[in-house]
Amino acid sequence: MTALVHNAALPARLTVVPRLHGLQKARRRIVSAVLTGSMIFCTAATATILLGIIGFVLYRGLPALSLDLLTGETSYLSDTIGILPNILNTLYLIIVTMLLATPVGVGAAIYLNEYARQGSFTRGIRFALETLAGIPSIICGLVGMLVFIHLFGLSQGILAGGLTLVIMVLPTIVLNTLESLQSVPNRYREGALALGGGKFHMVATVVLPSAMHGIATGCVLAVGRIVGESAALLYTAGFGLVLNDFFTALETSSAPLTVALYVYASERGAIDVAFAIGAVLMTITLVLNFAAHTAAHLLRKG
Repeated sequence: MTALVHNAALPARLTVVPRLHGLQKARRRIVSAVLTGSMIFCTAATATILLGIIGFVLYRGLPALSLDLLTGETSYLSDTIGILPNILNTLYLIIVTMLLATPVGVGAAIYLNEYARQGSFTRGIRFALETLAGIPSIICGLVGMLVFIHLFGLSQGILAGGLTLVIMVLPTIVLNTLESLQSVPNRYREGALALGGGKFHMVATVVLPSAMHGIATGCVLAVGRIVGESAALLYTAGFGLVLNDFFTALETSSAPLTVALYVYASERGAIDVAFAIGAVLMTITLVLNFAAHTAAHLLRKG
């Protein structure tokens, strides 16, 4: 009798199980569709915001651009406005900062990844770099002013601003170089050492060429931050709008493009000029990002 009851319950179970399975599949399809739609919406919203900002800045800035603005100099006596000194000051900052930050950052990353014993020390250094990368730039500018100008006696200019930017871009260069070095397979190192090469020879001829695309990307991203930085340079580079040569600008108040944008927008009320500078900065940023992706692709392919 028990066996008969048990056998009678089997068809009911066989009917319920497919229903539950079908409900679970339908539920998974609904959840997947909702998540896919949410991701598509977020992607579209992000792209729309980005394109809106770029389009608005270019729409307001491109009509105000002219050859006189790009190649001239600001003069209060003749009432002319030119951003050539600011463009040159931006290039000066890139040169000074990258000449100091690149060898230090790449060398530190090589030591941490290839020579230092992996443990709490290297983890602490990495944590410190990630923390330094998240410090607001205006705090770095305040520290740069107190240390490089008040303590070391430097004047406001490209040198003080460049030293401050070195502190800010070092984490970018070190962390990108570390990630690139860690992506090199260990068999490359083992093969080079097995062939009789020394540690330094192995790093110089095998590891660094294999990681060059990541190093180049980190350097280009650092240049992008230099171009777009303003808060720290308000304290250290100064507000000077006068055309200076490289060596004079090192110890003379020299405003890069970002500081000039602030000056024209907030102090002089020249909104059209500010948007023109914004268009120049936007173009430089887009070119740098394109150059970073192109360099990484070519170096990875090569």
